[in-house]
Amino acid sequence: MSRRHWLIAALTLLTVTTLPATLPATPATAAPQEGPGANYAVDDAFTADRTQWWRDDRFGMFIHFGAYSNLEGEYTRPDGTVCRNAEWIQRECQIPKEDYERIAADFDPAGFDADAIAQAAADAGQKYVVITSKHHEGYAMWPTEVNDWNLRDHSSFDPTRDILAELKAATEKRGIKLGFYYSIWDWHDPDFPDPATFPRYEQRMYAQLKELVDNYDPAVLWFDGEWSTDRPNNPWTDRDGERLEAYVRSLSPDIVINNRVGKRRVVDGDTGTPEQEIPDAPVAGQLWESCMTLNGSWGFARWDTNWKSPTELTRNLAGIAGRSGNYLLNVGPDATGRIPAESVSRLRTMGDWLRTNGRAVYGAHAPGIVAEPAWGAVSRRGDRLYASVYDWPATGGSLRLDALAPFQVTGARVLGSDQRVDARRDGDVVTITPSGGPTSDIATVVELTVRTARPAGAARGTGLSASFWPNATFTGDPTVTRTDPGVNYNWKYTGSPDPAIPAEPFSSVWTGQVEAPFTETYTFTTVSDDTVRLWVDGRLVIDNTTPHGPTVDQGTIALRAGHRHAIRLEQTEQGGEASMKLIWSSPNIAQEVVPAARLYRA
Repeated sequence: MSRRHWLIAALTLLTVTTLPATLPATPATAAPQEGPGANYAVDDAFTADRTQWWRDDRFGMFIHFGAYSNLEGEYTRPDGTVCRNAEWIQRECQIPKEDYERIAADFDPAGFDADAIAQAAADAGQKYVVITSKHHEGYAMWPTEVNDWNLRDHSSFDPTRDILAELKAATEKRGIKLGFYYSIWDWHDPDFPDPATFPRYEQRMYAQLKELVDNYDPAVLWFDGEWSTDRPNNPWTDRDGERLEAYVRSLSPDIVINNRVGKRRVVDGDTGTPEQEIPDAPVAGQLWESCMTLNGSWGFARWDTNWKSPTELTRNLAGIAGRSGNYLLNVGPDATGRIPAESVSRLRTMGDWLRTNGRAVYGAHAPGIVAEPAWGAVSRRGDRLYASVYDWPATGGSLRLDALAPFQVTGARVLGSDQRVDARRDGDVVTITPSGGPTSDIATVVELTVRTARPAGAARGTGLSASFWPNATFTGDPTVTRTDPGVNYNWKYTGSPDPAIPAEPFSSVWTGQVEAPFTETYTFTTVSDDTVRLWVDGRLVIDNTTPHGPTVDQGTIALRAGHRHAIRLEQTEQGGEASMKLIWSSPNIAQEVVPAARLYRA
């Protein structure tokens, strides 16, 4: 590293190390003050304005691009044998550090065309892009001032270019949001593996993240490399994640953060990150996004021709939207910076389908009022159900949907067609009978207009009565009593319900009534640490009194519209982290923290 870079890095680190204890607040969200009284849950991600775009957009482009791309998936050892991998090639092929640095010095992605990439995303119907700013190899894809291990200072690329700035301009021009992947695990930094020197690396990481936020204003920070592993040792802990998440929110309170900022748990970040898989049902307790590859590799590998079909990819997208998830679909540019034609063509086919059938994806979520069918997927937007039909019935045949709640079908049509569709409900079965053939070999979408019950009464609640004790046994009089507008707490290690309550131990009780807007079965979900019990109308709905780490528990109970049902929630913190969230969902209510307007104090 040059003397200039050391000086700038040192000044940056000084700034990071002397951050104020109280992080700045904004009208949108407020990062918490550390210590007793701190709550790290800045909002309800299921309903917050901050995450609305993410929940609506549903479909994004992932880009894995780094110095590893220069090898295009193959490394020839000195003995002539060839080792194959992609973005993990340095580690898995055991490339010596000096050899890998030489390979990176030859990296020249002069063909990187931000406009072409952004246009490919737009043509695919993708609403956001997340590109690797730094993968596990530690190589920064922007002109960082923290070190010389980056695309400007250690490559054959034009040093006057900044591909992240170029991509920011190109995506912004097309109304596409830009986010950055950033690996916590770093194979190159000598301070990373040793817990004794790790804090020095951590400060450089903070400085790089500040550069990314200040210079490019990303909508997403997508962390990775948080797991315990070796070669090199990874000392990252959940406490490190607590500090990092709070720090990032102090830089950009509206940013969307994935759960790999911590330890990939329901209490970390805003969004869960299933990888190369699709959950078989909506995920409880956290927003989620399935990240997947177009073939079998994240980075470019010239030998990987195992491309998924446009049909499989598009049906993945429809199914994910029908389970209230997002689809982050990866492309890997080659050594020159160009996206493979096979990727572009598949994305374009998905975009063609979305131009007719996008209502089944954008702003859609799990239907709630009907079960997922065997013949396709169903999503919902307001009073519309969107049935993406993969297996179209033979002439004169019908499709069956199983109803889970009262509603009437008042209309039906095929998107992009004037084909007549008959849809009738008889008991708990909705029968859909089209008059013609499918309009798409991928999925023909039938839109059903439905009429559900109106929400009962005007909700005027302000929250529950809350009591807190400075012990885990509810002993003595509570130290703090107040009204809480809802139960949405993530105290982590350092926070607590109130400055008068220590970070550990403590216990909490919320009492009052909950008013249901619909007469139907409700699922209550708690995210808790260390113990939780929930009663509704005297019935024990959730009972997990074995001390545990961050855990999701669920229970169901039928509620009557407009009626105030008695509710009592207990939580204890006995050591380590602490959290408590009370969430509900029903056929007509998407998952959310139970809102204050539906809660009444005792």
